[in-house]
Amino acid sequence: MKKKVLSVLLASAMVLSLAACGSQTATAPAADNTAASSDTAAAPAADTAAAETEATASELTDGKFADTRHITVEVYDRGNDGGSDPTNNIYTEYIKNGMLEKHNVEVEFVSVPRWTEVDEINNLLAGGTAPDICVTYSYPTIKTYADMGGVLDLRPLIDGYKADLPHLWDWLGETNLYWDSDPVDGTTWAVEAKLANMNRVNTFIRKDWLDKLGLKEPTTKEEFHDVLVAFKDNASELLGADASKMIPYSVSYDVGWRAATLIESFIDPKISDKEYYVNGFDDRKLTQNGTKEAVKLLNQWYNEGLMWNDFAIYGSGDTTEDDMMKAGYVGAFSHNWDYPFRNGDDSIQANLKRLVGEDAKYIAIDPFEDKNGGHNKFLAGPIDRKVFFPSTNDEPLASMLYLDFISDPETIQYLQLGDEGVTCNKLDDGGYEIIAATGDAIQNSGMNIDYTITCNGLHLTSQDLTDKTLAHTYAGIDPEDVLNADKVAKTDTRVGINVKAGDIEAEGGVGDTLSAKRDQVYDTAMSASTADFDSVWDEGIADYLGAGGQAIIDERTAAWEKVYSGDSVE
Repeated sequence: MKKKVLSVLLASAMVLSLAACGSQTATAPAADNTAASSDTAAAPAADTAAAETEATASELTDGKFADTRHITVEVYDRGNDGGSDPTNNIYTEYIKNGMLEKHNVEVEFVSVPRWTEVDEINNLLAGGTAPDICVTYSYPTIKTYADMGGVLDLRPLIDGYKADLPHLWDWLGETNLYWDSDPVDGTTWAVEAKLANMNRVNTFIRKDWLDKLGLKEPTTKEEFHDVLVAFKDNASELLGADASKMIPYSVSYDVGWRAATLIESFIDPKISDKEYYVNGFDDRKLTQNGTKEAVKLLNQWYNEGLMWNDFAIYGSGDTTEDDMMKAGYVGAFSHNWDYPFRNGDDSIQANLKRLVGEDAKYIAIDPFEDKNGGHNKFLAGPIDRKVFFPSTNDEPLASMLYLDFISDPETIQYLQLGDEGVTCNKLDDGGYEIIAATGDAIQNSGMNIDYTITCNGLHLTSQDLTDKTLAHTYAGIDPEDVLNADKVAKTDTRVGINVKAGDIEAEGGVGDTLSAKRDQVYDTAMSASTADFDSVWDEGIADYLGAGGQAIIDERTAAWEKVYSGDSVE
């Protein structure tokens, strides 16, 4: 009955439920050192938690239910060609067997398409059929349904069951567990997964092309531009009969994410906490000061024929760009810090070597200097995906025990490494190297993050083991290339702050609309004629602000000034 009634209520309100897309929004800059400010948030919620959960917790004997419980858990379906069934493979069996043995809880996985996950979660929530444990990159989606009574407040569960959740508390701690807690009433609609490795975006370039043309690795924007020109001018030498397919540089339709390090190089390194927060509701930095100048430079390169001409028409999940990289047509690109190394035998790097030659490969470079000659790479803090329970969840304790099990270092290590001799080999120094898997042992996501939903990044049972293994976690990839990419991604990074200014009501229900408009601004401005760039950009920004962006900026400004006396959180 509970699910039926909620289904009717949410379905009737679904027209209002416009939410942010994928990983394209962020509620605030981040920090790993602000937990103390949230420790006392909404003391009443913590005070009553034990009383509310005592009866249920008493059902556990040595951590197990007397009667078998059943929960459903969301898992992404990435549609990988030749991948394993996301709901039925060696990793899901490990989880199912472990949860049944340790807690007497049956686990059923429910697949959700990765590239339309927000739309699908909207539909499931509105229909009252969402899995008991849901995962999304979009906090506005969660907040929209929380406002309609469709999401459980996790704070009483986090606090009241603390003694039963040692691994969850050890791994996430107060910082990530309380990250989204309201500073006034303590309501916590989601917990934030933790980034074990906070690397974001790197720029990669064809090392074999640099060598063939006698060029050095570019270290500035000007040098990078000159290399792109050299690639274009020498297309026949580099690609022969395929010269017309040459793409010197690619960033795809998601300009704000893919060109992040270029965009951030134009932002003032001394930007205040307040300014960054006020414009920080979208992690693509559309309204930050300096972004327009960055896109103007990309527009210049586009009009010089140095960019992928058709970038804007291939959206999420399309493989066209990857296929061009694998075929050897792309000279440089910006993407996730380890992107060309992912997916084992089907990685960009592996395909490039098979099709072009042993010397063909991408290496990470750091060519986008800020005004001081260093770099300006913003990190969102140690947060990642958001884990939440819909209010149709009838097994909150069993669900919390699942989060604890999935946060156990032993569980994480198995899910990331798999079975020795099948997916990994032990090295002489005690570390592990990943080997290409087949069938049910294939990991559909890097380091199996679709199952390690509270952890993103390599996190083994000790830091020493993690360090020894990192360079060998990509099957068939030169460990030195991985270590170099890791080093570049970690150079001149800056962790933001978790502003505790409360919910911003203007952000509710407009995320999807603003995300679409944001991408349109980036795409149309980058591909506009040089003469039209300013007008296209300014008109797009005006439309974006008028659709809700300005209201968010205004409310964030007021919220900041209500809590903080100056331009810094200190």
